[in-house]
Amino acid sequence: MGVFLIAVAAWLARVEDWRSYTPLAGGGTVGGTAEQYVSEEKPSGVIRWLTTVDHKDIGMLYGAYALVAFAVGGLMVVLMRIELADPSMTLISNTFYNSLLTSHGITMLFLFGTPIIAAFSNYFIPLLIGADDMAFPRINAIAFWLLPPAALLIWAGFFPIPDVIPAQTAWTMYTPLSAGVGSGNQMNAGVDLMLLGLHLSGVSATMGAINFIATIFTERDEKVSWANLDIFSWTILTQSGLILFAFPLLGSAIAMLLLDRNFGTMFFSVDGGAILWQHLFWFFGHPEVYILVLPPMGIVSLVLPRFAGRRLFGFKFVVYSTLAIGVLSFGVWAHHMFATGIDPRLRASFMAVSLAIAIPSAVKTFNWITTMWNGKIRLTTPMLFCIGFVSNFIIGGVTGVFLASIPVDLVLHDTYYVVGHFHYIVMGAIAFAGFAGLYYWFPIYTGRMYQVTLGKWHFWLSMVGTNLTFFAMILLGYGGMPRRYATYLPQFATLHQVATVGALILLVGQMIFVWNFVQSWLEGRKVEDGDPWDLADDDLTTAEWTWFERKLETAVTDGGEDETELATDGGQTVDDADADANSADDA
Repeated sequence: MGVFLIAVAAWLARVEDWRSYTPLAGGGTVGGTAEQYVSEEKPSGVIRWLTTVDHKDIGMLYGAYALVAFAVGGLMVVLMRIELADPSMTLISNTFYNSLLTSHGITMLFLFGTPIIAAFSNYFIPLLIGADDMAFPRINAIAFWLLPPAALLIWAGFFPIPDVIPAQTAWTMYTPLSAGVGSGNQMNAGVDLMLLGLHLSGVSATMGAINFIATIFTERDEKVSWANLDIFSWTILTQSGLILFAFPLLGSAIAMLLLDRNFGTMFFSVDGGAILWQHLFWFFGHPEVYILVLPPMGIVSLVLPRFAGRRLFGFKFVVYSTLAIGVLSFGVWAHHMFATGIDPRLRASFMAVSLAIAIPSAVKTFNWITTMWNGKIRLTTPMLFCIGFVSNFIIGGVTGVFLASIPVDLVLHDTYYVVGHFHYIVMGAIAFAGFAGLYYWFPIYTGRMYQVTLGKWHFWLSMVGTNLTFFAMILLGYGGMPRRYATYLPQFATLHQVATVGALILLVGQMIFVWNFVQSWLEGRKVEDGDPWDLADDDLTTAEWTWFERKLETAVTDGGEDETELATDGGQTVDDADADANSADDA
């Protein structure tokens, strides 16, 4: 991965004239003058989306990609839950169930979770910090266009390709199973394609992280200092740092696993190989949880105060807790391995750090609650999803604290309790914050307003479905139900049926969301006020809404100044350029 990134940087250094490159409001070019170049409009239609380097367009592409992946992963799990409605159900085979299980986890984490965050950050980080665009617009585009082939590779086993079947390794890809040892079907090429797809998604995330770090450090407006940098940018900066340290290790481990599978090396196929894989994977895997949850925390920290009528309580402590989570997240990975027989002294140290990392998360939770305390709360759809986030995050966090305790973990390890805990974070928190952001910024990226009633139906169905499904899983775990099984003992039937009903309620809620989203985008009421949420009443307007108001006033799609003040490709104002041209004609 490192060699690939260096090669990309070297290629860009050859084709770009970095010293003379000046991004201008009219489109910009390399080292030109008004006489040499003519400003061009964006191409229209499909060509625009295939060739764009505009951060807003790329944010839209990330968002569309993530929502498609969310739909695919959601339909996979609905099929699994229907299969689990009855222990004797044979709607799908056990092997196909394992395939859905594997692809669902990878799809939701790598193809939905990371890209939906990239959608918000690409679109809004430059607006929030007053930048013209990302620091490296072309790398930004490359990072996105690595994702569609990554998805095709991960899902390749489901396509009608001869002799290729879907991977059945689960999303953790534990060895020796994933190394192809034994008489199973894990040596099939579907596993190799899935690993290559994961590798591509990791390269994409790493390139994006480098871009965000460079953008936040070097492209901020003069008025934006570290002291007044918004909370969402802080969380994206921390997340990008985590990605830089975590994803390359995953890429290295995947490369070693591919060598084991295809070239006869013995990294993971010998004694100790299984433990080695778990150490390498979870050193990435637990920071990945915070890679996914920190930016949603930033969205909630930004959106929730707007509808509480007051500024975020304890802003500095929210920032400090974000940085603390980023540091501590690399010291907790072995709590996933308490049951493997590792040295008890190591287990104790990892238990201590795992308990300690709950403190900065609790700081954030108390700050969100205190922000709402005695505030002028408006229960808009974004606010409802923020409150739902806080509620679900508390349940997911508290259940996680129990798993940090060695004796409790030894009892609950590899049961449905772990599945319930994790999904309270991934669906109940991360997805809820994503929906809060989608509704809150809906007027900016569509120019229209969604249907309020349908938005609230979406929230309540999602909230009820989430708690029915995942609390039932927690109870199943207490009963001893192991996870990743396509069938179960009859005494678990009732709770499995409750979880299936909850999943179907979630499905209905997301169908309402899709209808509301698409119909409102096409036919919704046009927003004519740059402050549709009345944020100015409480002096809570942020930079992106100022940009949006200026966009409505000037009708300049890229958010620039009035047409008469736009710089031409030579860096002169339009009036000056015309005057120079007329003088040249007279001469």
